[in-house]
Amino acid sequence: MDSPIILQVFAGIKPDFSAERSVYLQLADAVLTLIRQGKLRSGQKLPGSRDLAALLQVNRITVSRAYEELQLQGWLESAVGRGTFVSSHLGDHTREKLIRTTMAAAAVKAGFTIPSKDYPDNTQDVPVTTYHLDDGFPDPRLAPLKEFYRAYRSQLSRGGLYYQFGSYGNAAGPKHYRQALSDYLNDTRGLKTTYRNILSVRGTLMGINLVCNALISPGDVIVSGVPGWKRAQHNFAHSGATHIGIPVDEHGLVVEELRKICVQQPVRMVYVTPHHHYPTTVALRIDRRLELLRLANQYGFIIFEDDYDFDFHFKHRPLSPLASADENGMVIYCGSFSKSFSPAFRMGYLVAAENVIELLSRARILLDRQGDHILDNAMADLLNDGTIQRYLRRTLPVYEERRDHFCGLLQQQLKDVVKFGVPEGGMSVWTVFDQAVDLSLLSANVFKKGLTISNGKVHVYPQFNANALRLGFASASTTELTKSVDILRESLF
Repeated sequence: MDSPIILQVFAGIKPDFSAERSVYLQLADAVLTLIRQGKLRSGQKLPGSRDLAALLQVNRITVSRAYEELQLQGWLESAVGRGTFVSSHLGDHTREKLIRTTMAAAAVKAGFTIPSKDYPDNTQDVPVTTYHLDDGFPDPRLAPLKEFYRAYRSQLSRGGLYYQFGSYGNAAGPKHYRQALSDYLNDTRGLKTTYRNILSVRGTLMGINLVCNALISPGDVIVSGVPGWKRAQHNFAHSGATHIGIPVDEHGLVVEELRKICVQQPVRMVYVTPHHHYPTTVALRIDRRLELLRLANQYGFIIFEDDYDFDFHFKHRPLSPLASADENGMVIYCGSFSKSFSPAFRMGYLVAAENVIELLSRARILLDRQGDHILDNAMADLLNDGTIQRYLRRTLPVYEERRDHFCGLLQQQLKDVVKFGVPEGGMSVWTVFDQAVDLSLLSANVFKKGLTISNGKVHVYPQFNANALRLGFASASTTELTKSVDILRESLF
């Protein structure tokens, strides 16, 4: 029989028989903790399976399986006729060397140095409340989720599984998807593409990051509108580029300011959201679009066109993208299905000249070997059978109704403290609050009442502070919008 002193070390182990994790794995975890804590040392003999099973009131086989698991990991070793021992290979690794701090502390703070870098700080999950006026997201309750499920399942049930899923595919995306997407973009945006002009990415940010990594060098100048999308601007900064912000007025990017910069210094890239500028929602006027293309041809800079909310324009058909009028391959066009269905649906694309797509595909391999080809091909089927087009046509009047309802509420109940224009498209209203309103305090107060809104800090620049928010209307029903504005009114007056 084993020594009572040795058995006493194991007396504190209390398996949870109702837990999902198997009891033998719980026991293995507990023995490993004893080793790491220095309570079991290298070469020390462990209790026999019969004695330990009796102590812990578990089956003897459970103890044997726990010991076997730790032997496979190298923590224990056994000798026929002698028993089971803590591995002799641990040598002089005492408690001090195996665990210098508690496991909880090690999980919180790394033992190595971390460089100080200006990464975005809002990486936590967005708080979930009953009501929300978000950044301008679609309503996933309207998305064709059942159709997606069927299309994805269909991909998995088809023959030739090894050919489809048993090896890596093209980093640019499967040909079937890129061809379907090419046809869709040519039909709806007036582009002139083939599948070779398309790279599948996981969203707009990934597209921006790839372009910055592959085409931007330290010291290059990138120009974009201010206020703008700070996520994009963080990518510019981390590529080593010099970012120059130029004004945005009621007609979009002030292109004349860009011309002045081009005269003074080389510009490598201009980032623009011409359909609905982020965050102010204004559209880039036609003469400015044409001038932007002319300047790109004259000075040789890249136009990165972020196709923000193209599919949701209420007053009339939106102007065609800059890429549709690009005759010299100056535009890299970026779109995302995330903005049409749900932010959780990570599916975007880049459209550019073939040699650019080839370069970006090679750069992509360093970051992400390939995307989800199963999902890509499922989307291709939904594009080819018209599911996506029908969804967009069906939801457009719903979002227009919500826009009208929400803007009516703002005008009726908050006109004394807010100014806004009714957007012609998109999913949010750029709402400028009276300067006396503390947006951080307002955000905190309405959160206590079940409403989530931004605190506006993301739209503040040294040269710009409109005390404004993007208030999204698309992801809430008219009833939910009414309640949201009620909460705002109660917190403002």
